[in-house]
Amino acid sequence: MEHSAIKETSVDRLFNVLNYVILSLFLVTILYPLIYIISASISNSEAVISGKVWLWPIDPTLEGYKAVFKHKLIVSGFMNSFYYTIGGTLINVFMTILAAYPLSRKDFYGKNAFMFLFVFTMMFSGGLIPTYLLVRDLGMLNSVWSMLLPGALGVWNMIITRTYFQTTIPDELLEASQLDGCSDFQFVWKIVLPLSGPIIAVITLFYAVGHWNSYFSALIYLKNQHLYPLQLVLRDILVQNDVDLNMLVDAQEAAKREGLRELLKYSLIIVATAPLMIIYPFVQKYFVKGIMIGSLKG
Repeated sequence: MEHSAIKETSVDRLFNVLNYVILSLFLVTILYPLIYIISASISNSEAVISGKVWLWPIDPTLEGYKAVFKHKLIVSGFMNSFYYTIGGTLINVFMTILAAYPLSRKDFYGKNAFMFLFVFTMMFSGGLIPTYLLVRDLGMLNSVWSMLLPGALGVWNMIITRTYFQTTIPDELLEASQLDGCSDFQFVWKIVLPLSGPIIAVITLFYAVGHWNSYFSALIYLKNQHLYPLQLVLRDILVQNDVDLNMLVDAQEAAKREGLRELLKYSLIIVATAPLMIIYPFVQKYFVKGIMIGSLKG
């Protein structure tokens, strides 16, 4: 028996063409700035300053990247960002699971009241000054703890995780484990977490991106430059144009300083973005399942 293909109408063809055109425009809009920054970071400084770089690099050079890694604050900022991202994300994921799992249980007495308190903090907060005073009174100013503890729990991520637990972990599984003598902590460690890979990957990436891109907390709480994250150094270079070229061994000639300043901007953007771009493809496959299930109303 032959199966005849469904004929596309003229409206369907027009719709497909419009889709391709719109998606292509979105792709160009997103892709062009990235290509330009990469090209500018490896182009000759004179070509960058004169505006000759439009798409492809001109007279490729790694001078900007060499200068980046010779800047004493870049290396320390890079290491600090890694530390804040890894340590802060571990704390965030632990606190999120610790709050989300009990709130997903039907037999948890008073969970609606706790959920109200959590959601209330999303709409109202103490404000910047009371938060600063609290961090100061706890003795966390100018320390790594001021970067890790104030934002230890993201309520939105907790709600998504709670919903995922409610829709993915059946009550029958809990009852069966309790009949086998499994405690609540054992149930979470041995059953819930292995079944929750997608949502854990999603919130881990969300938290990690937030920590990696964070600079405002460091701007408020940190005074020691050796504790600055990479993004705060990036802010000083890009926003304030605050580059001490005396820190750079190769920047001796005054004629090269302005060009080196421009190369530093683009090179540092690539250095700051590269780790996330490398990690993202490995967790992207979990996004559809984790976000879609976690966003359903429980």
